[in-house]
Amino acid sequence: MKKRAVIVIDLQNEYLPSGKLPLSGIEAASANAAKVIADARSKGFPVVHVRHEFANSEAPVFVPGTNGVEIQPTVAPHGDEPIIVKNHINAFRGTDLKQQLEARGVEEVVVVGAMSHMCVDAGVRAAADMGYGVTVLHDACATLDLEFGGVTVPAAQVHATMMAAFAFGYATVKSTGEYLAA
Repeated sequence: MKKRAVIVIDLQNEYLPSGKLPLSGIEAASANAAKVIADARSKGFPVVHVRHEFANSEAPVFVPGTNGVEIQPTVAPHGDEPIIVKNHINAFRGTDLKQQLEARGVEEVVVVGAMSHMCVDAGVRAAADMGYGVTVLHDACATLDLEFGGVTVPAAQVHATMMAAFAFGYATVKSTGEYLAA
């Protein structure tokens, strides 16, 4: 079996209903992510946490030093689990995420987190491009409604589109239940 790691992308307080950028279904996604994290810990798989912060305090969200940038308590790191702080959408850009995975001999990653259409998307595609086998747990990820050209796209459709794109060419997409049962 290939060495696996769970990458938890941006499950931060900013995305909760009390945050500045609440996501549709974030609490259910975080609860599922917590199950995946617990499973990984019980099996000795590495868990790597990614936390988004903007480089300056003038950003409208993810302001350094605020409660919004903190990782949600339900998925908080334990022990020596690494926390990768990123300033860009892609968790690999400008960070040591790849080096952290290499140091642990990781060959495949399981991705959970937020937002499906942004940071999860960038991380999944980058991991696949780097040669990692990638699994995305669709019900452990969340996003929000988007708007373009006067058309509002509901979060469920944004999310389904991203998962379909992953499944088409970048990742295996499963539910948390399917993953944990395997």
